[in-house]
Amino acid sequence: MRSAHVVSVVRTAEQALMSRLPEGALMRRAATGLAVHCSRMLPRVYGSRVTLLVGGGDNGGDALFAGADLAARGAFVRAVLAGSRTHPGGLAALRAAGGRVVGGGDAAFPESLGVPLPEEVETALFDTDLVVDGLLGIGGRGGLREPFAALASLASNSPAPVLAVDLPSGVDADTGEVAGHAVRADATVTFGTYKPGLFVDPGAERAGRVHLVDIGLAPELPGADLVCPQAVDVARLLPSPAAEDDKYRRGVLAVRAGSDQYRGAAVLCVGGALRTGVGMVRYGGGEDVLAQVIARWPETVGLNLDPLNSTDLGPGRVSAAVVGSGRGTGPANAGELRAVLESECPVLLDADALTLLAGSASLAELVRRRTAHTLLTPHAGELSRLLPDADRAEIEARRLEHATRAASLYGATVLLKGSTTVIAHPGAPAAVNPTGTPLLATAGSGDVLSGAAGALLASGLPAWEAAMCAAYLHGRAAELARDGAPISASDLVEALPLAAVEVRHAATEVSFPGA
Repeated sequence: MRSAHVVSVVRTAEQALMSRLPEGALMRRAATGLAVHCSRMLPRVYGSRVTLLVGGGDNGGDALFAGADLAARGAFVRAVLAGSRTHPGGLAALRAAGGRVVGGGDAAFPESLGVPLPEEVETALFDTDLVVDGLLGIGGRGGLREPFAALASLASNSPAPVLAVDLPSGVDADTGEVAGHAVRADATVTFGTYKPGLFVDPGAERAGRVHLVDIGLAPELPGADLVCPQAVDVARLLPSPAAEDDKYRRGVLAVRAGSDQYRGAAVLCVGGALRTGVGMVRYGGGEDVLAQVIARWPETVGLNLDPLNSTDLGPGRVSAAVVGSGRGTGPANAGELRAVLESECPVLLDADALTLLAGSASLAELVRRRTAHTLLTPHAGELSRLLPDADRAEIEARRLEHATRAASLYGATVLLKGSTTVIAHPGAPAAVNPTGTPLLATAGSGDVLSGAAGALLASGLPAWEAAMCAAYLHGRAAELARDGAPISASDLVEALPLAAVEVRHAATEVSFPGA
């Protein structure tokens, strides 16, 4: 599990560690790790051209010391000093190693708007083998001012790869928010611990591949503010059938999805559940929808429910229920949702169920009073209806904040779908899913996810773990389905077992290294 911490926690931990180390030791550790990753991004060190964008903070110092290391090994290193001050030790080390400053000598160039960048600065950014972004550190907030904004734009358009120091300049370390210009990096080297903004869009999309450099901070850090699961973490959570298990012990999932208008939602939701692994699916719906589900998935136990009176969860034991995908928002659907929420089993609410929830104070109160696990799976538009005074654009800009707020408001687990899938649960660290592809933006993919998460709920996983595992498998299935070619939701259903096999194999490799 990759753990991330907010800036205030990182600062406290750094101060505690620095109090026991010689002055400058922590920066030297960071700079050494940064230089190693710079070397890996260069065709070779000797004779390569490296351009440093240097701000006035500590990460500017990190960049200067790393540049000095590269210059001492034969690289041609140029530093663009952009802050109102420059780390004196780092600058001295760079000069001593043969590096040079461009664009204004020892003084930074003016920060006033409209002042053009010196020509040699633009040349340094386009006639180079690597750009190192050390403009702003993790304390940066708000949009970039000049000349930082202009340098960020030039760096992002440079033909050379860009390596960001700690996080791309212009990205909020705690939230991933980008307010204006920001550097778009090919890779980011971060120190001590991951920062939430490296995993949450729009910041994550600008971070590229993220590398963690160990500077000895771990013993000073408390529990994570955000986690990003890896394959082995998912594998350890996935239920594995035991020899004595029967279909009931493996979990029975009630699915209330689909309607005459949206029959495919039922087929895809049931398929997602079956392919993720569940003992039984009990589907309830109208005659025509039920017939289509049984035709595609004959192992389904079907219940013909009158669409105007569909409050029965069905005979026999039910371990969890999924309701809402393509179901409808009429009075009968509201009655069905109420009956499901009044049950004692874990429940997943998606799509139309979320619309009904947003429009009913009594249904919202039912969710808050539930003692069984409740999982809400909105996209940004649906979440804007669940949250007062939040529009879709605001949610997409600050996904972590709004998912966490919704989890607190409803007392439920919230899986916010989108370019970054965020899972929030009251009292737990937020989780961010690392898998997936823009190809998931296709009709029906959310129905498959609901079925997969419902299956894991039915198997006994708590909502936070079920959501995290389902999102990981769903995203990985999209990556595996057609080797990067366009996919449909039906492709996702068939690729879910491939994703499950892959993560279990990852766990085996960790348990038996070298086997």
